Amino acid sequence: MEFSRPLIRARLIRRYKRFLSDLALEDGTEVTAHCANPGSMLGMAAPGSVCWIEGNDDPKRKLRWAWKLVETGGGLAVVDTAIANRVVAEALRADAVPGLSAGAFRAEVKMGTNSRVDFVLGDGTLVEVKSVTLMRDGWAEFPDSVTTRGTKHLAELTEAARAGRPAAMLYLLARDDVSRIRIASDIDPAYAAAFDMARAAGVRMLGLAVQITPQGVRAAGAVPIDPAPQSGQFRDSRLSRA
Repeated sequence: MEFSRPLIRARLIRRYKRFLSDLALEDGTEVTAHCANPGSMLGMAAPGSVCWIEGNDDPKRKLRWAWKLVETGGGLAVVDTAIANRVVAEALRADAVPGLSAGAFRAEVKMGTNSRVDFVLGDGTLVEVKSVTLMRDGWAEFPDSVTTRGTKHLAELTEAARAGRPAAMLYLLARDDVSRIRIASDIDPAYAAAFDMARAAGVRMLGLAVQITPQGVRAAGAVPIDPAPQSGQFRDSRLSRA
């Protein structure tokens, strides 16, 4: 996935009201950018952070700028969570998602009650995608805030798997300075419990790394997911920062 326009370097002044951010361009000009990330962005929104934003001239858009990437100190992370599905769609077309063989696939397919699944593969496999950006203690963790919607998605995949339908949860590791994933059970115990239940029911848990540059984001191979149960026992180091 390539960005439609060259990204511009800026420094974060503040993120507020979840979807807004104020930034300073390199010439000192202050701008407001859309922040397409519903999570807490824990560890990614410190004032002064180096960011990469994309401009547009669309008169239908309220804001001229969109915040796409942030420098983490050890690499880059994707701020715009909508990028995840675009990267996965490209990877599926190229048969570049380890553990999945797509062939033809459909996107945004109705599933369950008032819900949609991100992808349905040619063999009927249901695939839901989550963007993972939080890093603590050398692990990428999901979620970075309580997600009732994410727990609902896991429950729906669990129901499908129990009914005999193949299902997978694909965690897109949307930062390039870490190489393993686990569930942030101290942040959302209900999600962790739903994760364990889904995996026990046969939902496949897959991780996908990405290569991130100011030019674009591309799939870059498999990422291991912690095989241990994710609920019930919290690590002391994680509890101390909850």
